[in-house]
Amino acid sequence: MKNIITTLLFISVCNIAMGGGPWPQPKGKAYIKLSEWWTIFDQHYTDTGQIDPNLTTGIFNTSIYAEYGVTDRFTTVINAPIFSRSYMNNQRSGTTEEIIIQGEAINSIGDIDIGLKYGLTRPGANIPVSVTLTLGLPTGETSGGELGSLQTGDGEFNQYLKIDAGKSFQLGKASSYISIYGGINNRTQDFSEEFRTGGEVGIGLLNSKFWLTGKLDIVQSFNNGATAENANSTSIFANNSEFVAIGLEANLYVTRRVGISAGFANAVSGSIIAAAPSYSVGVFYDMSR
Repeated sequence: MKNIITTLLFISVCNIAMGGGPWPQPKGKAYIKLSEWWTIFDQHYTDTGQIDPNLTTGIFNTSIYAEYGVTDRFTTVINAPIFSRSYMNNQRSGTTEEIIIQGEAINSIGDIDIGLKYGLTRPGANIPVSVTLTLGLPTGETSGGELGSLQTGDGEFNQYLKIDAGKSFQLGKASSYISIYGGINNRTQDFSEEFRTGGEVGIGLLNSKFWLTGKLDIVQSFNNGATAENANSTSIFANNSEFVAIGLEANLYVTRRVGISAGFANAVSGSIIAAAPSYSVGVFYDMSR
């Protein structure tokens, strides 16, 4: 159960922190987003990729994400889950319906990510390329509840280095873009390192007031952590997790700079990860427009 919960939180944080693709914010401009992300699941992928049932569990994260252009090529990034709630339902006997394990919940902050993006190409390049270093701070709860099985963080300090490349283009009269990324996540506390890759495609409709974005994210574990021979072990939290996830996000500008967003993502295959979709809604302020 510990592995599943942290993996879901991890996916949430990473998907937000990878926003922006290879395009740094212009100097003095910012993008700020307040969002709510959640998932509720009663089954998961095992370490062999099979789907098994589990006690119904839910996770809710309220996060602030922000980018700020220090220069036209340097952008600072922060993702802060300022409120995270993790819960599990009562576990009942299959024959008597008596409660075997009492359900419980915890509330805390989550693991905070801070990052720095640098544009390897100059602003306005035909194919922009950037590199981003993200530091994951272990600020969340690692062992909450009476049984210690509820978490809002993984307790390890990780360093994620990735490179992005993209291309903006016109699709008919609509502004569009495509971007891809790849990177290595170095993890401490005997967690396995990870290779991450993926990309996204976006199209702007209604004179670029309404944006639709499709996303693909892939995580592959190096399986070199302390529990590499036993991926189901909960002695180390959320180790050796792998997945292929797809998602869709919609962003609508209700004014020139203020907008609302909604999205979902789902792992179509995986190892040690919930077999259920996640959802998000948010409001954002975009100074770059």
